[in-house]
Amino acid sequence: MAGWNADTAAGPLGASVTLVDGANFSISGLAGDMYSDRPHGVFHADTRIISRWRLTVNDVTLEPLAARNLEPYRGVFIGRPGRIAGRADSPLIVERRRETGVGMEEQITVRNHAREPAVCNLELTMDADFADLFEVKDARITRFWEQQRRVEGDSLVIEGSWRGARKGVAIHAPDAAVRHEGLGYTLVIPAHGSWSVTVTVSPLPDGGESPGTFQHLPFRHLSSAESPAELRRQEWIRKIPAPEIGNPSFARTLQRSQEDIGALQIEDPERPDRTVMAAGAPWFMALFGRDALLSSYMALTLDPTLVLDTMWNLAERQGSKVDPLTEEQPGRILHEVRPGIGTTLALGGKSAYYGSIDATPLFVGLLGEASRWGLDGEQMAALLPYADRALDWIKDYGDRDGDGFVEYQRLNDQGLVNQGWKDSWDGINFADGRLAEPPIALCEVQSHVYSAYTARAWLAYETGDLDLAREYRERAADLKRKFNEQFWLPDRGYYAIALDRDKRPVDSCASNMGQCLISSIVDEDKAPLMVEKLMSPEMFSGWGIRTLASDMGAYNPASYHNGSVWPHDNALIATGLMRYGFVAEAQRVAMALFEAAEYTDHRLPELFCGFDRAEYPEPVPYPTSCSPQAWAAATPVQLLRVLLRHDPHVALNGLWLSPVLPPELGDVRISNCPIGNSRMTITVKDNVATVDGLPPGITLHHTTRPVLAELVELKEKLSPAT
Repeated sequence: MAGWNADTAAGPLGASVTLVDGANFSISGLAGDMYSDRPHGVFHADTRIISRWRLTVNDVTLEPLAARNLEPYRGVFIGRPGRIAGRADSPLIVERRRETGVGMEEQITVRNHAREPAVCNLELTMDADFADLFEVKDARITRFWEQQRRVEGDSLVIEGSWRGARKGVAIHAPDAAVRHEGLGYTLVIPAHGSWSVTVTVSPLPDGGESPGTFQHLPFRHLSSAESPAELRRQEWIRKIPAPEIGNPSFARTLQRSQEDIGALQIEDPERPDRTVMAAGAPWFMALFGRDALLSSYMALTLDPTLVLDTMWNLAERQGSKVDPLTEEQPGRILHEVRPGIGTTLALGGKSAYYGSIDATPLFVGLLGEASRWGLDGEQMAALLPYADRALDWIKDYGDRDGDGFVEYQRLNDQGLVNQGWKDSWDGINFADGRLAEPPIALCEVQSHVYSAYTARAWLAYETGDLDLAREYRERAADLKRKFNEQFWLPDRGYYAIALDRDKRPVDSCASNMGQCLISSIVDEDKAPLMVEKLMSPEMFSGWGIRTLASDMGAYNPASYHNGSVWPHDNALIATGLMRYGFVAEAQRVAMALFEAAEYTDHRLPELFCGFDRAEYPEPVPYPTSCSPQAWAAATPVQLLRVLLRHDPHVALNGLWLSPVLPPELGDVRISNCPIGNSRMTITVKDNVATVDGLPPGITLHHTTRPVLAELVELKEKLSPAT
């Protein structure tokens, strides 16, 4: 996952705390301070509105004692004034309770643990550089805003201007001594007493007047009335299923995932009733087509309506013209959209970029997947024309040379070199390490196209359009035949990651082929050999399947896409493994990820390094990994679905449920589980499933559901000849 103009080799976050509320977030060190020379700050509308935020007590920086997230958007920092040589430890303890929203609110409490009063000089200094999000991420600030400061009572207002653009921020601290550099208090804290103040940070629209208050309710402790962010979280929790898992550690991982999925939801400003999952914090709190589609797919068992919201958000931004600067093309689904990105950083000064090769077929495939869950029929029908335009893009633009495969090559020198999910510049390479030259046809993209064809065939059968159904069934069959002829490497026993510009197989052993199992494009006789490669010591690290095998020329366990382990990649591979009947292998992948989460406070990161578990008994963090991140947050949810073999198909009046839970997971009970317009409770004890509240007319099948391609074939056999 990368922004179109983002460098994946970003500055390290180090030991930091990230708080997220929709598209707003803050990053600080463990003491709660923020420094402009690090990727720290308070961010709103892709702008760093606070670049420095430093608290001192008696001219001494705080020494961190503890820091933790209370909620995704709320955290607490405990510290004390750093020790000075020759002096006793300070009796003062400082607690900073911080909440991120449209700005930030921080409650600072100083407690005196001495038997006599303590004189305390508290100073808070701050700055605002109004840097663009990616300038901060890449540690390359290129725009320098002309700054003006003014004191308004007990508030400090910082305004910036750059080439006619204006931005501002107001910092309010009741009864503070406010100066241009910051604010301060001179206090006498009684013996065993305390003092507290709440400081607010509010962005100023276009550098205008301060709204006066932080756009959350006044800060209160967790036991009191909650902020809008907390109310949204509670509404989300009430809406989604409530799983109970026998293993407490794995239960906490699933709970954390659900919390993060809720926290990463952002609203469409033009349609606030719709939400979509942002790609990840801190750097990608925006709509990414591929990320939103895959994340909502993986979260189907939680909230199927996320799929509809995601698809409508993308459908209404579907490409309508040819624009080489943004790579927009008619019918294409976007890669990324940002509301307020700076014109010098945006591609051609635009806020949307379309350089994704897989988002468009994923859009069609997800519509077919969603049709099985009994979602609003009118909305599904209304989305069909967008799916058909996406299929037209596959034919007219995706398949550049008419060979039946969808390939990519960027249209300008600012776009992404690689436009699949491994979108770093060096992500697609041969076994000897040489880079593949575009146009490039990725193996998993052909799988997505195959899913799109079979999905459209199924939807056509459902509406009685037999000619269209047969057209797409034949397209799917032709693609599957060509794929297995040209991508399979018989001397290696696995599929090429891609075909290059000369139609040569790019012969590196990579994880991409594992995702091909989901669609059933893989021939049955080839699957065992491929799975053997995926689970080999060169690919399976013990924490998951690596993006690239350790015996490949470009392998680097600490790289972004050439040897790292991505949880979402593994969840999708596990889905395919289970679909082809490789139960033990799917269980092994799932349990490795659940165990890895125990080392990251039960929150799976975007990725971690691919070092072998036998040598490194803990997962090695990747320095700039997003956390929370949408794919990673949805991974435990998808893994549980895979292990339950939970598969509804409302149009077929069936729920397929055939659990294969490993003993370490324990028994499972999931209440409030969605199916159509109803809710049910699934209970699994010793891998025997029972369901309460199954809707009338729905039959429970204690087996696995036939894949969509098989159902399409069955429909064809049952359809009248023409």
